[in-house]
Amino acid sequence: MSAIRIEDLRKQYGAVKALDGLTLTVQEKQVFGFLGPNGAGKTTTIRLLTGMSRPTGGSAWVAGEEIAHRREVTRKIGYLPEEPAFYNWMTPQEFLDHVGRIFGMGGTERGKRVNELLEQVGLAQVRKRRIGGFSRGMRQRLGLAQALLNRPEVLFLDEPASALDPIGRKDVLDLIETLRGSCTVFMSTHILADVERVCDTVGIINRGRLITEAPKEELLNRYTLPAFEVEAHPESQDAFSAWQQSAASLPFVASITPQNGLRARVVVNDVRTARRELPKHLAAASISLQRYEVVTPSLEDVFVRLINGGAV
Repeated sequence: MSAIRIEDLRKQYGAVKALDGLTLTVQEKQVFGFLGPNGAGKTTTIRLLTGMSRPTGGSAWVAGEEIAHRREVTRKIGYLPEEPAFYNWMTPQEFLDHVGRIFGMGGTERGKRVNELLEQVGLAQVRKRRIGGFSRGMRQRLGLAQALLNRPEVLFLDEPASALDPIGRKDVLDLIETLRGSCTVFMSTHILADVERVCDTVGIINRGRLITEAPKEELLNRYTLPAFEVEAHPESQDAFSAWQQSAASLPFVASITPQNGLRARVVVNDVRTARRELPKHLAAASISLQRYEVVTPSLEDVFVRLINGGAV
């Protein structure tokens, strides 16, 4: 079942096409990473899907509701903007209670849900402190609690960890991981490491258009060329330079990129043959190695190749 379905969605501001015919489907109960450079159309997409803006054309459905029906959509979603706003004079407990009243939650249900969420996001010990004194990471966790208050079927997160320090980022990403299987998380970001860590499926957008969408592991397998990193001992520097020139002509080698005088990245087109023959070729050249490893595919490699039009 799909939690989000988008068909030819468009948004234009004057002559600027913020979204240019976006079509995308997000399945239920997964963490979906919506990845793209700044200005790609990520925030515009979220604003359209949450009813905060109207499309120029196309259609979309969230949790079974067409986005034109804003009231019905709002009941079924949660939303954390990149910079959440709060009443700084309130405490976390007061703020969440206020949001619960807006959703029409009864007193007993509201109190239970507020306490549950404060524990979940790690703010139970500061429930009576003024929000105005909170760090950016604490405010982001409170924003997540607010977005989860109504038990949404779909949770939208716009750059949830982009401005946080390493500890704050870890806290927020840990929380997102706990949501897998309980609701659908649609997370926009330009931070590749965050997507690689928590997302099940990835969609890459650029200039308002979807470039590709697939499960994360499938993307890595589909677009990443197998490579080896070779590092020689300093005593073998001259032999290593000569080896790079001769190895470039091997039939299973696609390219060799020197990274300094003693290290090189070898991209291959036949990984099985390379695993067998590359060590033999290095040994025949009498090269002493300090490091030899198969490079793990990186989402960054995939992203750069696709944003640059598929160039290796």
